[in-house]
Amino acid sequence: MTAYFLGVDGGGTKTEFVCMDGSGEIVARALTGTTYHLEVGAEEAVRRLGEGLGAVCGELGIAPAALDYAFFGLPAYGEDSEVDPQLHAACARLLGHDRFACGNDMVCGWAGSLGCEDGINIVAGTGSIGYGERQGVGARVGGWGEIFGDEGSAHWIAIQGLALFSRMSDGRAPKGPFHDRVTEAFTLRSDLELCEHIMGRHGMARGEIARLANLVSQAAGEGDLAARAILQAAAGELLELATALRSRLGFPEDVSVPISWSGGVLSQQQFVREAFVELLDRTGLFTPVEPRHPPGYGAALYARRLAALDHSTIVVSGLPFSST
Repeated sequence: MTAYFLGVDGGGTKTEFVCMDGSGEIVARALTGTTYHLEVGAEEAVRRLGEGLGAVCGELGIAPAALDYAFFGLPAYGEDSEVDPQLHAACARLLGHDRFACGNDMVCGWAGSLGCEDGINIVAGTGSIGYGERQGVGARVGGWGEIFGDEGSAHWIAIQGLALFSRMSDGRAPKGPFHDRVTEAFTLRSDLELCEHIMGRHGMARGEIARLANLVSQAAGEGDLAARAILQAAAGELLELATALRSRLGFPEDVSVPISWSGGVLSQQQFVREAFVELLDRTGLFTPVEPRHPPGYGAALYARRLAALDHSTIVVSGLPFSST
């Protein structure tokens, strides 16, 4: 009989469901909206998990009980002792069995980019976080959220950009192409109208703000030095995640650690990726590795891995992992 392994990669913008067979071939996939419970609420996050699970099983013509193993990589999982058990119980209820594990979505990026091999992966999407494993021990850094963390992420870049716009508007910084890009994007009649768009009654959600990072990139491409400085700073913040995680995992000083990346900032914004890789090379401590697979596939790969292991032996710093 065909074996089915389901991986769920939750993100700040979307959630991807990928099901593979025992040979690693993708046999079904689905997409839903974000399952970031801090934005949409735990109830809506669970509803979207059920929607995606139903779509995958419907495509395969099977019941959830036929899935051999599932891994749910969920945003902010491992960070709330009240919500985590609720999400874990909901996954058990949706599947109707206990052959699954829940963890933070950072695991999906690492599992995909490095194929579940020892090393580090830096996620820079809507938010930012680093995860790696060494000799069966995992660790995370970053991922503290948009209020006081997520440095180097799209949301962080966008917030730095919005602050730059305010300085340009006030005359505290010279006006450059970025001011024009924001004015055009929001069709502003006056600069102060931006406050209403961002924080007003119909203000922008976290993911919508994160998409404004594209305006910073556009302005940087047009020669805006202040916008370029933001992107360069983002690369520096991501390097700090990498070096802290390298130390936390206890890699010897003479070992060049494989490091990869995932998320829209490092996958799609060439300036940030190139600056990040250049900074990595300067340290002499890392070996950059182009991502082997996307995070959704990584989640399914991780599910297959857990099915073959006594997953209770996996130790992850920061408690982002739980299984039945």
